[in-house]
Amino acid sequence: MTAVTDRTDHADHPGDDEEGRENREHARVEGDSAATHTSTPQEEGDSGHARVETGKDAEEAGPTDFTDPTDPTDPTDPTGSVDPSPSPTGTSPTDTPNPADSADSGSAWDDGLIARRVAATAEGHTRPVPEAVVESRPPTVIPLAYDGPLRSRLDALRELVGLSRTRLDSRTLAEAGQVLDEAAARRRLSGEHTVVAIAGATGSGKSQLFNALAGVAISETGVRRPTTAAPIACTWSDGAASLIDRLGIPGRLRRRPLQSPEAEAQLRGLVLVDLPDHDSAAVQHREQVDRVLALVDAVIWVVDPEKYADAVLHERYLRPLAGHAEVTFVVLNQVDRLPGEAADQVLDDLRRLLDEDGIALGEYGEPGATVLALSALTGDGIAELREVLGHFVAERGAAARRISADVDAAAARLWPVYANRRQAGLSEEAREEFADRLADAVGATAAGEAAERAWCRNANRACGTPWLRLWRWCQDQGEPQSGRLALRAHADEEATARQRVEQAVRTVAEQASGGLPAPWAQAVREAAVRGSQGLSEALDELAVRAGTPTGRPPRPGWWPVAVLAQASMTILQVIGGLWLLGQVIGFMSPNLGVPALLMVIGIVGGPGVEWACKLAVRGPARRYGLEAERRLRAAASGCGRARVLDPLAAELLRYREVREQYLRVTGVGASVR
Repeated sequence: MTAVTDRTDHADHPGDDEEGRENREHARVEGDSAATHTSTPQEEGDSGHARVETGKDAEEAGPTDFTDPTDPTDPTDPTGSVDPSPSPTGTSPTDTPNPADSADSGSAWDDGLIARRVAATAEGHTRPVPEAVVESRPPTVIPLAYDGPLRSRLDALRELVGLSRTRLDSRTLAEAGQVLDEAAARRRLSGEHTVVAIAGATGSGKSQLFNALAGVAISETGVRRPTTAAPIACTWSDGAASLIDRLGIPGRLRRRPLQSPEAEAQLRGLVLVDLPDHDSAAVQHREQVDRVLALVDAVIWVVDPEKYADAVLHERYLRPLAGHAEVTFVVLNQVDRLPGEAADQVLDDLRRLLDEDGIALGEYGEPGATVLALSALTGDGIAELREVLGHFVAERGAAARRISADVDAAAARLWPVYANRRQAGLSEEAREEFADRLADAVGATAAGEAAERAWCRNANRACGTPWLRLWRWCQDQGEPQSGRLALRAHADEEATARQRVEQAVRTVAEQASGGLPAPWAQAVREAAVRGSQGLSEALDELAVRAGTPTGRPPRPGWWPVAVLAQASMTILQVIGGLWLLGQVIGFMSPNLGVPALLMVIGIVGGPGVEWACKLAVRGPARRYGLEAERRLRAAASGCGRARVLDPLAAELLRYREVREQYLRVTGVGASVR
């Protein structure tokens, strides 16, 4: 018994004459037309072939073994008026087709297949045969379930794409996004079915192999090229409608295999798809092949002894899909044409070419591609392929392995944008160097020295002799003002400081981006450039606020003693001088010793106290200058960290996150250095 399909196998038959071809053409026209015309066995016998039956024709073919509990003409109903004995054709000779009955019977297949069968008579004609009773209730579809590692990899890939959208262009992430979409779509569909496509070149015999596996002539074969113009699906069990819908195969191109309990048990869950030629002259055929190959769970590549080494097959399909070896079958067809041991030699050469393509071969229990030799014409090797396919489908793991291989392929193509050549990040030495460059740009060292000199000047003013301070004041008042030269010098210093800041930013950006992939290195450099905008002005403001403080520096506790001692020396000089003056004018009695001694003590003691104070202020002045320098360095470093280093660290942290997710996608799971 064979399954009637919505179209007839139009293979060329030897001995057909012109009249037979006209009859077949007439049958095709009748099948594509009228919903109101019902063929008779006599009409079918005139054509010599089974008529082309559309869905409408199947509805009008009359009642079958599908029974409707509500049908008043049910043969099991004792009140029915119809003779329950069927005619040899499966219908009562006096019955007329009931559209309601045909609608009920046509809805028994949930995937839109035509539920009509025919059997060939001894004269080569066809006649309808009774249907098997099928429940109208749609089968329960169990969704596909991924294991924990694959779910983790898919989650990591989704996180990776999300983190990379603002750093990588959409074309780079397109394949990864497509893998996620296809994985989500496949997961919602049946997990009890495995979709296997049969692909091959023109004349390789893939449609013949398709028919041999189905046990009935479903896909058209012949010498005309290309023969297969659209994908045809054959299902061994119910519940695969959504999977076939995903492939875009219409209901008129969905078939059933030969109804055999042994075959159904062996290949239960298989959805076999016959594809057009991948090297077809029609562009739309090749586009359909590429589209369906991206959606199926596994592929059977059919090659023949003449084209098994075709460069198009190896370079366009096998080599790019080398990572999908576990869901790949390579079948050497037409071995009946090879004499003697030539079949083994061609098969060995085929294995060699596959190994050069990088495809792992599933030999000695290792996972990989399955390579077989057979003849679809003679049936040699078909049983072995059925057995291998049966075990493959029974495992229910092809869909997950296909998705895992797609993730591997996407990760391999993303390797250049996530792999770093060396450890990425900013070392502590690089950070300190950047802070030193900014400190030099704002003149932290010069500010510290200026603060130290200011401390010394204040100490000299507080502890110096009054006469020396008066002389220095007069000297300062007598110096010429040179404002234009000061302005010019200030402008030059500002330009030099700006150049130093820019150089510091470029240096730290190069150090941070060193070893990163190009997109992430560019993102790091852009972050540094954005941070450097306005950095020079901000540093100038910090130099004003955190530079040398205005007003007098704090005085140590011994300063009042030094000031009192200096005042005492001045008083002694004044007393001695007045005493001598009184003796000169005769106001006082002559006595040169005491006033002269007082004057000498005051004159010598004043500079002595000042010199002692200079020695005493060196330590505090140095500490004061270093504190001023440290304060300005800290301010410059904080400004540079907030504007440049923190954005760089954020970019590096984002890269580390995507790097960790990428390692999870590849299955490594190691943390980033």
